[in-house]
Amino acid sequence: MLNIGDFASHGRVSVRMLRHYDAIGLLTPARVDPVTGYRSYEAGQLARLNRVIALKELGFTLQQVRTVLDEQPTGAELRGMLRLRRAQLAAAIAADEQRLARVEARLRTIESEGNMSQHDVVVKPLPSVRVAQLSGVAASYQPEDITPVIGPLFEELCRRVAGAGIEEVGPAVARYEDAPERDGSVVVLAAVQVAPSVRGGREDFEVVDLAPIEEAATIVHRGSMDGSMGSIQALARFIDENGYRSAGYARERYLECPEDVAGWVVELQEPVSRR
Repeated sequence: MLNIGDFASHGRVSVRMLRHYDAIGLLTPARVDPVTGYRSYEAGQLARLNRVIALKELGFTLQQVRTVLDEQPTGAELRGMLRLRRAQLAAAIAADEQRLARVEARLRTIESEGNMSQHDVVVKPLPSVRVAQLSGVAASYQPEDITPVIGPLFEELCRRVAGAGIEEVGPAVARYEDAPERDGSVVVLAAVQVAPSVRGGREDFEVVDLAPIEEAATIVHRGSMDGSMGSIQALARFIDENGYRSAGYARERYLECPEDVAGWVVELQEPVSRR
């Protein structure tokens, strides 16, 4: 019989870990002194301890380790568990490689510009929201063509929504689509978020549900949208340097819009997919 210290030393684990394994029923001592509470182990139990350590190193949880050791799954079941673990590890490696690519891209930017970029891009999903919207057409997607169209659209939309007694429940959103003429012009859609209970079928404005977006590269722009080209270009560089491709026009989510446009805060949200 080996006392807990010697058993821990032979198994290359800590005494604290052995006590934990005992507490969860994963590896119980061969004998516990009823008076002192001292734990003793048989040398043969080292084989089970070694299997515990080996399975843990493969990334299995202690509950999964206990299942493998106690329930003795069939070969097919064990292969299934190992394939699942392989898939989990592959996904983790892919995620780490993506993070590494973003770090390297940021490092290149810092090295070329001499300082930390002020543009931070975050990739995230966008949920579905219900909006009231009006549409118009701009000559191009350039800020100087968008601004004269989007401003009056939002003013008219807000007037109509308020006149209908409908409350805005979230930030305004601007969206864009290719115009049917395909001459470089774009359809401009000014939207305000409304409650899910608001129904469509209105003549004064449309009520639609914006489809969720699985992945969008997002960046926060501060100031007038006439000066948004720097943010747009930073977003495009991130998408190109991090293995993404654009999947459509960016949305603009207006987070703060004081009278002085220099104080505007707008999140650009561009749908993306992996190349």
